[in-house]
Amino acid sequence: MPDVDILIAGAGPTGLVLALWLARSGVRIRIVDKAAEPGTTSRALVVHARTLEFYRQLGIADSVVAAAVRFATLNLWVGGQHIARVDLGPLGEGVTAFPFLLIFPQDEHERLLIDKLREAGASVERPCELHGFEDRGDRIVAQLRHGDGRDETCEAAFLAGCDGAHSTVRETLAAGFPGGTYSHLFYVADVTATGPVMNGELNVALDAADLLAVFPMKGDASARLVGTIDGQTMQHEQGAPHAQWSDVSHDVIDRLRIAVARVNWFSTYRVHHRVAAHFRFGRAFLLGDAAHIHSPVGGQGMNTGIGDAVNLAWKFACVIRNGGSERLLDTYEPERIAFARRLIASTDRAFQLASSDGPIARFVRLRVVPHLLPRLFTHRAARRFMFRTVSQTAIEYRHSVLSSGAAGRVHAGDRLPWIEAAAPGEDNHATLSTRDWQVHVYGDSESAVAEVCRQRALALHAFAWRDSMRDAGFGRDAAYLIRPDGYVALAQPRPDASALLHYVDNWKIASRR
Repeated sequence: MPDVDILIAGAGPTGLVLALWLARSGVRIRIVDKAAEPGTTSRALVVHARTLEFYRQLGIADSVVAAAVRFATLNLWVGGQHIARVDLGPLGEGVTAFPFLLIFPQDEHERLLIDKLREAGASVERPCELHGFEDRGDRIVAQLRHGDGRDETCEAAFLAGCDGAHSTVRETLAAGFPGGTYSHLFYVADVTATGPVMNGELNVALDAADLLAVFPMKGDASARLVGTIDGQTMQHEQGAPHAQWSDVSHDVIDRLRIAVARVNWFSTYRVHHRVAAHFRFGRAFLLGDAAHIHSPVGGQGMNTGIGDAVNLAWKFACVIRNGGSERLLDTYEPERIAFARRLIASTDRAFQLASSDGPIARFVRLRVVPHLLPRLFTHRAARRFMFRTVSQTAIEYRHSVLSSGAAGRVHAGDRLPWIEAAAPGEDNHATLSTRDWQVHVYGDSESAVAEVCRQRALALHAFAWRDSMRDAGFGRDAAYLIRPDGYVALAQPRPDASALLHYVDNWKIASRR
């Protein structure tokens, strides 16, 4: 027996969510991080609806919402002129129980996850660095180095590399990290300020040479500014950029009439766009920034890493705790790498348009965008598409080998559509808190399907038919086998007990024991 089932390297949000899901599932874990303390600076900010749906499954969504700043409105400015205001909240109504976005600084986010992990009986070992490892075929043998200089060997069934853009796991695997780095230097500043954009909403400004995003923070006069720095004005120390607040171009800041009274925190960073060639190498897996990094457009980075963690966590739990087929682990890479590549491509195009110094990009920003976007945002379908894309509720795995069939407009591989209930907490996503395989029937269920569920210890949830279910895409009396992460695995317009039994036995899935 290995010392633990899963060794997790890295205790950012990705590693912490993976650890929390596994600990709640009874999987033996160790999570290590080379930093002596959790981060004290707020890096990633935005928490999207799909992440909150995962957090609801873990029973922590209410804690996150209570600790964060909620917003659902985007303002777009071009050349100092306000050209569009998009209220995202109504667009998410009927789509999710969380029709908004949250501002929750990463340092606060990590502390909350650490507390929840401790409540689940696990804790982060610090400072403890993964120094190297070997895949022996039947287990991972890892070398750990503690802060006091002590070396330790740890054996684990699997290794999860959640150790960031400079991942030791990825480098040890020689996995490669193709992509590139944008030429601009970006800054992030937490400020106390006044002005029209200090309105508790997200404000994005495009200008001839500058890009600025203003995120609401806790406190009426608090905001985070994210923008570009002119490389010609930067100070240099031993050839490396050493920018200060004084290096920031104030043209767009002045045009937005932002009066900065105090800069509470300031830092700079480069933006990269890279995806590892593979996310799985034998018994080692890459997640989060260790697997993919991209521009900050849409605040997708941290949320994507959390999605990686949930996708892999339930598969680990099925295999290790329930004797599920190890082929489940083979589905992690194709499901998540396909989304990561699409995300890199889309955010790269948007980022290039927003930040490029080229004449074509400037023309589109200053001439085309002010005329096109206000008209586009008048169309409900376009705004709803925007919400579903940004909130990550549109992510699907239809081409996964785990996905079979379609019923109504719901295909296997789709996220389970959300149906609001008359009473709070009684919607169809409430049953997902078990983080287990289950069958949903919208309408009347057949006795043969109920018998398969009884035989294989699968929960069966039958929801009385309502017209809102048809609107959401469900087929009446159809049966849907739901994965532990809330995605549809099998969809049957006419419930077929034998097909359901074949699927369950083929993947060796059963209710968590």
